[in-house]
Amino acid sequence: MTSRQLRLLRAATASGAATLVAAASHTTAGGAAPHPLLVVAVAILLVPLAALLIGVGMSRARIALTVLISQGLFHLVFQLLGTPTGTAAPAGHQHHLDLAALGPVVATTAPDSLMLIGHVVAAILTTALLCHGESSVRAIAGWVRARLRHAVAVFRPLSEHPALPVFAIRLPDQDLLAASVSRRGPPALV
Repeated sequence: MTSRQLRLLRAATASGAATLVAAASHTTAGGAAPHPLLVVAVAILLVPLAALLIGVGMSRARIALTVLISQGLFHLVFQLLGTPTGTAAPAGHQHHLDLAALGPVVATTAPDSLMLIGHVVAAILTTALLCHGESSVRAIAGWVRARLRHAVAVFRPLSEHPALPVFAIRLPDQDLLAASVSRRGPPALV
């Protein structure tokens, strides 16, 4: 995997995890549950910004900054859109963008202390998950590779030559026959 691909994977993981945990913490802290399409859309839209913030090397400060900005932007978008929730399904086939199709709009208020605490806890949990998640995935992948390598080693044949089938007749070698035949003959008088 190239460094660009790794950076993009880290950014997508950070953006997705931060947005999903922010949505869950927003709901647990007493807010309205955001529509799942809104969560996915914001997570995808934040990937380039997360890639810029995370950078090439892994540092806890950059990961924490990425998580805080991602969660803050998600909360801001959620509030600016009028808090669309996922309780109502869109009716019929529509070809225009209508935010009312996302569901009822709940009146937004200033975040209370419970909401702020919920988002801070979510940011801390997401940062810890992202900081230790990659090393955990690498450790699990290494363990699986080692187990697979061990399993392949167990099933290797003991010799290079395959064993003969049970019904095969083994012909003696010519050298073996020549060594076993003695050159002694009958007495000379006969």
